[in-house]
Amino acid sequence: EPGLTVNDTSTLDEIHPCYTSHGKAYTFMHIASVKCVLFYIFLGLLSVVTVCGNVLVIISVVYFKQLHVRTNYLILSLAVADLLVGVLVFPFSMAFTVTSCWYQENSFCKIRIFLDVTLCTASILNLCCISIDRYYAVCQPLTYKSKINDRIIGIMILVSWGVAASVAICIVYGENVDGKCEESCLTDAVISTTLSCIFSFYLPVIVMLKIYMKIFFAARKQAKKIQNAKPGATVSKMERKATKTLAIVMGVFLLCWTPYFLTIIFQPLIHNITSISVIEALSWLALLNSMLNPFIYAFFYSWFRSAFRIIMSGKIFYSDYSNTKLL
Repeated sequence: EPGLTVNDTSTLDEIHPCYTSHGKAYTFMHIASVKCVLFYIFLGLLSVVTVCGNVLVIISVVYFKQLHVRTNYLILSLAVADLLVGVLVFPFSMAFTVTSCWYQENSFCKIRIFLDVTLCTASILNLCCISIDRYYAVCQPLTYKSKINDRIIGIMILVSWGVAASVAICIVYGENVDGKCEESCLTDAVISTTLSCIFSFYLPVIVMLKIYMKIFFAARKQAKKIQNAKPGATVSKMERKATKTLAIVMGVFLLCWTPYFLTIIFQPLIHNITSISVIEALSWLALLNSMLNPFIYAFFYSWFRSAFRIIMSGKIFYSDYSNTKLL
């Protein structure tokens, strides 16, 4: 509430842009300051960019028949997860970050945590499924169509969302989530938090790193064969771009998520050292991955860029472009 006063100054290590200090107490301002308004606008823009980017991906895959392929169904599932992160998780996180604490009922805290864990975990697991698909496409192209069929893609998507929801349920009902400001809806249960970190991040990361390393070495091996067969030949632009894309994919993913999960896994040991503001900042860094995914997995491919141009020009509202050949 606008008049909420926080007497425990440990929750605000520094003066928050939306708070004013009165001795040892901090009061949420009735009239927002310029810094607070700019803070709202900045976080709101992050949510808008996340939603718009993923909406473009979803419309592209659903509308254009050329994009109705197995890999793009996984990208579609990823975009849905990231879209929901932008629509549901971003506003909750923004409200908490701006007010710095949030007095809410226990059930409301559980809903927030359930949505946060489910959607973020689903996004990560969909990234993992995409890496598996790319492995068979690059390293086993002859058996790709038989091993990665529509049924397998459907199972991968269902498993990703099922595991994500299961992890969230275990966290919500496996511990006592407190809605007090001092606790800030953060969870302190060691077992459930550790298990969630393992299934939501560490296992998918191990799988993705192993798969992408295999893809990288397979591409290098193929390039050497080309050079041995044709002395003086150089690696093609497409092969260099594929290697660069893999590096960007893993680099951005690890940059966004690793700091947050390292902090969470060691939270029971550094509870009195790590401030809430630091955890919230790392949480926002992790959420940015949902904003960047459309750029990484879609904007790198020319057919997606062509689809985006057609959609943003509004042509699909006046004529049927579903059969258009995307370059």
